[in-house]
Amino acid sequence: MVIQPIITGILSYGMSGRVFHAPFIENSNYFKFKAVVERSKKNAQLDYPYVISYDSIDELLSDSEIELVIVNTPNDTHFDFAKRALLSGKHVLIEKPFSPTVAEAKELFEIGKQTDRCVLPFHNRRFDSDFKSLKYILDKNLVGKPIELHLRFDRFKPEIGPKIFKETPRPASGVLYDLGSHLLDQVISLFGNPKSATKILSQNRPNTKVDDYASLILNYQDGLNVFITTSLLVANPQKSFVLHGANGTFIKDRTDVQEAQLQFGMSPLDPSYGLEHEGQDGLLTVILDDVTEEIDVSPEKGDYMQLFDAVYQTIRLREPYFVTAEQILCQLEILAPAKKK
Repeated sequence: MVIQPIITGILSYGMSGRVFHAPFIENSNYFKFKAVVERSKKNAQLDYPYVISYDSIDELLSDSEIELVIVNTPNDTHFDFAKRALLSGKHVLIEKPFSPTVAEAKELFEIGKQTDRCVLPFHNRRFDSDFKSLKYILDKNLVGKPIELHLRFDRFKPEIGPKIFKETPRPASGVLYDLGSHLLDQVISLFGNPKSATKILSQNRPNTKVDDYASLILNYQDGLNVFITTSLLVANPQKSFVLHGANGTFIKDRTDVQEAQLQFGMSPLDPSYGLEHEGQDGLLTVILDDVTEEIDVSPEKGDYMQLFDAVYQTIRLREPYFVTAEQILCQLEILAPAKKK
């Protein structure tokens, strides 16, 4: 297969651009990293001297060579910037949350159809090692029929963070959109759309203006119940994946190492990239014929590069992308604030 690299621009070179995007665009034969937007500090060229650092998004969108735009700006700007990119003839890869509302998401997908451009959600957490371990257990039917699943994303951050777009009451702010969207996407990727969803939000940190605790209860047709919890006030993080089935239980901590490795500067091509540390096995407990067996389950290898491989396959070969429009719309139906009567 002849590889035609996708010429790519990134709309921000903050933490997400520096850690979750640039290393993969740079280290993949499928992409050419051409430009970023940096309004003030010019840091990208310290890491990638040949990359153009534009002063504004309009400048990047005016670059006729750029084919793919990665929208990794504040949550409430995703819709506007993605729409402008699509209308400029670019494909878009949009970080979570995809958009604040269902209506905006539908509009972006419709513009993509009209302009024949790909509208791709960035849900890299499907390629976390811990989640891939959970998926392995389900794919192999190792606990039997799933009955109950708990997913948690716990942090301890009692202080109000410096990122204004996360801490002020604006579209797509708060912990549910920020962290809960990861877990909700993982669940929908496993089980599809729930029959019903219950949402609980609360504000607990001093002076907070947005939700810092969120819980979702998802009920499925076959009797499966899924409980998603995320909180910024958990001093002792709980098990992140607890699956109970008809024949057993699987328990796993949140132990994916990719973010820490990337922060440290490890290349995604390093042989040790995505490999969890020793002692981070999941625990599978199976009871059959009154015999209990406990099995250590070695973690799967995490690999965000798989997402970028999928982006290339979708844009160049028009193969189906691993996150569908229907899944995104389902997520936003649950995430979005209730409509006022």
